[in-house]
Amino acid sequence: MSEAIAGLPPPPPEAPARDAAAVVLVRQTARGPEVFWVQRGKALKFFAGFRAFPGGRLDEADAQVQIEGFGGPAAAMLACAARELFEEAGVLLVEGAALSVDAKRSWRERLLAEEVTLAELLRETGGKLAADRLVPAGRWITPGFLPLRYDARMFLVDLRPDEEAEVWPGELASGEWIRPEDALARWAAGETLLHPPNLNALGSVGAARDRGELLRKLREPPFVVDFITDRVEFQQGIRVFPLRTPTLPPATHTNCYLVGNRELLVVDPGAHDQAEQQRLVQHLRALKSEGLKPLATLLTHHHGDHTGAVGVLKRELGLPVWAHALTAERVGGADRLLADGEKLVLQGAPPMELTVLHTPGHASGHVCLHHAKSRAVLCGDMVANGSTIIVDPPEGNMRQYLASLERLKALPAGTLYPAHGAAMAEGQAKLDEYLAHRKLRIDALEAALEDGPLTSAELVARVYTDVPEAIWPIAERSALASLGYLVEAGRVVEQGARFARPAARSVE
Repeated sequence: MSEAIAGLPPPPPEAPARDAAAVVLVRQTARGPEVFWVQRGKALKFFAGFRAFPGGRLDEADAQVQIEGFGGPAAAMLACAARELFEEAGVLLVEGAALSVDAKRSWRERLLAEEVTLAELLRETGGKLAADRLVPAGRWITPGFLPLRYDARMFLVDLRPDEEAEVWPGELASGEWIRPEDALARWAAGETLLHPPNLNALGSVGAARDRGELLRKLREPPFVVDFITDRVEFQQGIRVFPLRTPTLPPATHTNCYLVGNRELLVVDPGAHDQAEQQRLVQHLRALKSEGLKPLATLLTHHHGDHTGAVGVLKRELGLPVWAHALTAERVGGADRLLADGEKLVLQGAPPMELTVLHTPGHASGHVCLHHAKSRAVLCGDMVANGSTIIVDPPEGNMRQYLASLERLKALPAGTLYPAHGAAMAEGQAKLDEYLAHRKLRIDALEAALEDGPLTSAELVARVYTDVPEAIWPIAERSALASLGYLVEAGRVVEQGARFARPAARSVE
């Protein structure tokens, strides 16, 4: 992504939240309670690799399930939760029907294959959904900055001694029972990523002294207003506070990251709107009242959708600006110049050490921050989740950009925290995807010149057929960067406003 360009269509409206349900499945052991969590598969486009609880969106057929004492949306949500628990974990909340292990397996296979609905299966056996086992455990709505949003009702279910939970291969990579304190330790180490509802649930199960306290913690989480939280910390010490910014569609926000466990770096506060700026200021003041200390504003690069609130933070909170020298030249200076390989140590419990990586290509002064302990990378505009990155010449340089992607891949990178879109747990896969995509585009541009010279606009019309025509002006900027790469490599020559394959050399 990059700064907005005049003439482009407006950004899309906030995505509606889809109804969904999730189940916190708990069992009691000699060592205390354990929860059953699952890991989302690597092939999923959204939040691949994250840990979660069994759950998913509401299906139309869920409304067909008859539940005594319930009707309408409430009954449909109970049916959704029960169906998702059965499909993803194999735990069937049905009473009045004696089912063998083989029969349950057959039910599950047919449901997953969408050959039959839960309502039809219940009618086959005369069984009824055991709605009393689904205890309401809170409601969470995905914040508006994400392109896919859910209005999720959570339910608490106690596993019985004669029941087992099992994940089948598919959309989910794995499932396991784990003590809440062990799960939270993995989250704190950056070994696993959690959404706020799941983080709250794990903390609640682990800390509650009795059933009443557990339900209160689940149903009344802190820092949640109208079921939406602004406390998003996918791994300990890396908080994301998205801000509406003037950026390129389909993005509408730039992720401002608040990094640290006591001392905080405010990375890329891009808001230009005064209300958004004040929302960030108030959030930082609230964190300060909780014992966290905003230390400085750090810029990954100079583009306006990353720098809009710099002056406000300096004026109202006294935050100095840290940036690479080439970025400082573009933003009127910086209080500290960052050098490639420099170590930034943030005090806290635990402290965090970040390595500055100079990664030019998108912008000459672009930097990333690498947390070696967890392999996390705050990658600015090196990649984006759900879209591509614009490499806009003359500053944008495709050769440098590809080299910077290779550098991140060689770290190796773990979770990528981009400036636009959600965190990506499978960082290496995303970098491979970006490198392959750029090579594909470069090779396609070169191949399109086989029939003769073309302008950059003509090349875009031939090569970028998978991109809406309204976006072609943006695509042309990256196409020019790719053509510049081909010219540097001697694979293409410029002929005025056109590009062509070099003339074949005669061999004597």
